[in-house]
Amino acid sequence: MFQLLLPIIYISFISLGLPDSLLGSAWPEMHTDLSVPVSYAGGISMIISACTVISSLQCDRMTKIMGTGKVVAVSVLMTAAALMGFSLSNTYMELCLWAILYGLGAGCVDASLNNYVALHYESRHMSWLHCMWGIGATMGPYIMSAALAGGQPWTMGYRIISILQFALTAVLFISLPLWRAEKDRRIIGSIEEGRSPGEDCSENLSLLKVLRIPGAKEAMGTFFFYSALEQTTGLWASSYLAMHLGMKTDTAAGFASLFFIGITAGRALSGFLTVKLNDKMLIRIGLLTVTFGIILLLLPFGEASSLMGLIVIGLGCAPIYPSAIHSTPHHFGAGRSQAVIGAQMAAAYGGTFIMPPLFGILSGITGEAFLPVYLLAVLIIMTVVHERLERISALSK
Repeated sequence: MFQLLLPIIYISFISLGLPDSLLGSAWPEMHTDLSVPVSYAGGISMIISACTVISSLQCDRMTKIMGTGKVVAVSVLMTAAALMGFSLSNTYMELCLWAILYGLGAGCVDASLNNYVALHYESRHMSWLHCMWGIGATMGPYIMSAALAGGQPWTMGYRIISILQFALTAVLFISLPLWRAEKDRRIIGSIEEGRSPGEDCSENLSLLKVLRIPGAKEAMGTFFFYSALEQTTGLWASSYLAMHLGMKTDTAAGFASLFFIGITAGRALSGFLTVKLNDKMLIRIGLLTVTFGIILLLLPFGEASSLMGLIVIGLGCAPIYPSAIHSTPHHFGAGRSQAVIGAQMAAAYGGTFIMPPLFGILSGITGEAFLPVYLLAVLIIMTVVHERLERISALSK
């Protein structure tokens, strides 16, 4: 029964990825239809991120109360309902209201599943898990592009994704007995090891206590700036292609998925590379690859260079996030990992909350051509913060 949980977790991460790239791919069409400025995409992104921060900080408590299976199923149900609400919205304010439900649904499931896999599975499974997210994130822009190219409004793209999310929700609720069986297995294991059945082996830490752990702030900073890089690219790539390079909006929406194709392919490859390379080496290779991708965006060679740059940035991003999560028990210990990962998820969503909207504000002054410079600045800060984390971790061993 326990072995059947892994494909269920993979399915859950596909569902997480499906809607993540929709807003960015559809926004060139959406802002015109809603009669709002281009920069207003940042407002919706901020609301989603703020709610995911709240949700992720509660993941430790909610998982203890409900169990991982119910947390995942209910959270995906919430995102499915929110996406259906997006598809029925006619005004910008309606989108903002549904963004609250979407954000609350997305945060807790992310932190809970990431910690579960970090503790119970090898590094390759973490990479492949996030590869599943990439499959979902890649499918999103293609579905939206197909809807727009077929003469349908952007709402149809959201409706299709919502229906897929509801189908995945049904699968997750059907799988709940598997999670209960795993809970029973852990209780039996606790009794055999001399612990009381209700005892939790992990330390329950508040955010303030997490911040006092050496290296925790640097770990959170790494996630903040990584998410800033990934989400800014995902949100604004379509607008960059359409408004800076002059592509048609439906074509730009499709090509924007190249970034997520790069992430997906890179994470599939990273799973095999973990046999020879550890988490720290994979992160450093990823940082160098992202640097090369940003350089391709900066080169004045038009569409070909920019499209290749998006793929390479995606390839570079691929190993960073799963490797950073998987190394959390190594840096901070298994007993602290759930609390630290919850704080890292909150920091990641904080990066999503602040940095993509900030680019939206700056692009109103400088234009979308500023995107590669912005990404390069974020990358440099992330690299410095991550290297400081590694130094602190090495000194504490």
